[in-house]
Amino acid sequence: MRILMFGRGVIATIYGRVLDAAGHDVEFYVRPGRAAEYGDEVQLDWIDGRRKPVGRRVRESFRTPLRESIDPGNNFDLVVLSVGHHRLAEASAFLAPRLGTATVLVFGNIWEEPLTAVAPLPADQVVFGFPQAGGGFGDDGVLWGGLLPSVIIGTTDASPTRREQEVFTAFRQAGLAVRQEKDMRGWLWLHFIADAGMFDQAVRSGSLANMIGDRRAFRDALLTTRELLPILEARGVDLRLHRSATLPYRFPLMVAAAFARTTVLIPIARRSLAAHTDPQAPEARAVLEDTLHEARRLTIPAPRLER
Repeated sequence: MRILMFGRGVIATIYGRVLDAAGHDVEFYVRPGRAAEYGDEVQLDWIDGRRKPVGRRVRESFRTPLRESIDPGNNFDLVVLSVGHHRLAEASAFLAPRLGTATVLVFGNIWEEPLTAVAPLPADQVVFGFPQAGGGFGDDGVLWGGLLPSVIIGTTDASPTRREQEVFTAFRQAGLAVRQEKDMRGWLWLHFIADAGMFDQAVRSGSLANMIGDRRAFRDALLTTRELLPILEARGVDLRLHRSATLPYRFPLMVAAAFARTTVLIPIARRSLAAHTDPQAPEARAVLEDTLHEARRLTIPAPRLER
């Protein structure tokens, strides 16, 4: 399969690396002028969670073929679009006339109606998913990250479409399990407010990295997200379809203790937070601002976020 990763950020690089190793033809689109800046390879120091229970540390160089243009004749089978939600409209508008017949996997946070968020991409060519990886680039350019053993992919029908099946196959060939989510809209919005709780606490703690091992910080993040759940209900999300995902917000004290312990003891959990030292990163600020704006629009009290 010919796969284009849109950008060369953390998610694009980690998943590009494992898809490339699975035998797919992977390239990376970067803005004009960035190819010379980035060079043709990246250094990775990452935790591969696909096999060992706590992950395996891998230090390596990964060659990243970069391109600064896209046109419909490039004949890509799959474009993986993983950008901050505040940049999604711009990226979708750029990609739409250059897409050809490729499937677009929208791979990240969304806060609008999903198809509205990626207009004018053709609805029948879009698949929604969410990565289970994270990390960041150090000052030396090394990508410090971690990869969990599965990805989440939404399904639009009783049985997956051809395009969804092709996405499943690509990730399974890369050694990743695929968790299918039928109410992807609700799941994406639930994850968004979960991020709002974490980013809100990161501002108070100084960063996500400072939350490692801090039971009180995780408790406060969970409590902030719990007060935001009525936003989803007001938007028509049936939270009964997401009982397991909302469980942490019903038992914040117990879950916070488990989260704090996990970030100390499990390398892949620690790595996913340790790279995030800037609580004012653009995506984090946009998540907080957009969540608060929606709470105010719906007149839903959000005192923890307001403060």
